[in-house]
Amino acid sequence: MSHDTPVSTPRLPTPPGACDTHLHIYEPGFEMRASSSHPSQPATLAHYRELQKRLGLTRAVIVQPSAYGADNTCTLQAMARLGEDARGVAIVDPAASDAEIERLTQLGIRGIRYHMRGGVLTWDTMPRMAARVAAFGWHVQLQCESREIGEREAMLSKLPCDLVIDHMGRFDATTPADDRSWRVLLRFLATGRCWVKLSGPYYGSKSGPPHYQDKAVIAKALIRAAPERMVWATNWPHPSFKAKFPDEGRLLDLVADWTQDEALRRRILVDNAAALYRF
Repeated sequence: MSHDTPVSTPRLPTPPGACDTHLHIYEPGFEMRASSSHPSQPATLAHYRELQKRLGLTRAVIVQPSAYGADNTCTLQAMARLGEDARGVAIVDPAASDAEIERLTQLGIRGIRYHMRGGVLTWDTMPRMAARVAAFGWHVQLQCESREIGEREAMLSKLPCDLVIDHMGRFDATTPADDRSWRVLLRFLATGRCWVKLSGPYYGSKSGPPHYQDKAVIAKALIRAAPERMVWATNWPHPSFKAKFPDEGRLLDLVADWTQDEALRRRILVDNAAALYRF
């Protein structure tokens, strides 16, 4: 798996149909944006399939890397190779036609990616693009600094489609319960139109791997708020890491730690993802 640490076998059997809702594929020969670089570990589909097998995962949602901009070819190629068990999230140029959005829908794309940390699409394009992709049943997938969730509340609350928040909103483990953005996220969850990826526990964790115990407070509060709209992901190949990559087997174990309930664990790993991505 070309990992500097071996990947653990998950502690519990992985339920059939379990989905990794956030991973990226990088293949040789695809042109990158000038500001981008390849991840620090090999990240081809062949490498991911080894990881998928080790973890006992069935389904995958491939998220277009910012490095490839709005050229979704590499992502679409990987989705096609995985077949019916794959869906995707694309970066769509605002100049793209409705026919292109329709084409992407037919190929399994279910969301448009807004990555506000050096990504491609900007906040000002979101209202118009959200309205366009909503017509095709897509959602807006958002990764931003946690404070921006509060700062952009007015716009985000008016989106005509579902909103999917990456990596638990990147909230710091020490976020107080009365933090403005945290309260906004809980309000969004109460609307029934917002989902959260229980991924990237390393963002904002001081206690660190393998248990990220300080982030358990955030994860458990989100699960309590909307158990039917939590999904899980590896965030493989962890593009922000240069070394000491997370152990994805332990990341999968965290769902059991946070839920302490096999039916709820299955719901997060299988059923919620099937509903969101229409498997």
